[in-house]
Amino acid sequence: MPTKQELHTFLRTRRSVRHFNPDPVPESVIEEILTTATFAPSAHNRQPWRFAVVTDTATKTRLAKAVTGKMRADMQSQSADEADIEKRVATSLRRMDEAPVVIVLCRDKTDVHVDTPEEAVMGVQSTALAGLQLLLAAHAEGLGGNWICWPLYAQEETRAALDLPESWEPQAMYFIGYPDETIKSKARKPLKETIRWSQTSPDV
Repeated sequence: MPTKQELHTFLRTRRSVRHFNPDPVPESVIEEILTTATFAPSAHNRQPWRFAVVTDTATKTRLAKAVTGKMRADMQSQSADEADIEKRVATSLRRMDEAPVVIVLCRDKTDVHVDTPEEAVMGVQSTALAGLQLLLAAHAEGLGGNWICWPLYAQEETRAALDLPESWEPQAMYFIGYPDETIKSKARKPLKETIRWSQTSPDV
């Protein structure tokens, strides 16, 4: 059993990996990662997360073209420089192609306690917790992962490219694979800048 400090070290050494070697990730390892992801907490224990796993080149290409097509259209509508658009699209296509595993994390819009805006937000938050759990599970398997927000800007295109049910709302995308780079630690904000202790008022 790992010690308390070993567990803290493990949690603090997860990094975003953007370059992978081409080795495939065994299906059994992917299933182990996703099983661990499903142990995330969720509001009302609804477990609204859904996972679309993509490993074959043809589907990755279809997904990449769908997402970058929307990206290109959005950038053009904002009058972005055409060279910048093509550079960003090319980079995105390359990154998608190089990732051995692409997992699109979705929220099932119908899996709610009651149909209210607040419950919808709870579902998004619950799904996001499963995403973090997924990254930590990949880290435990010696894999690297990277969280991508592209599907938020292309939900319909993502759903169509993967033939997902209408109720599956794409929230995020994760690139998973064996790292092909050394990741340096990034500075973290001092804890004192991010925390405020609640104290009893002296007048109470």
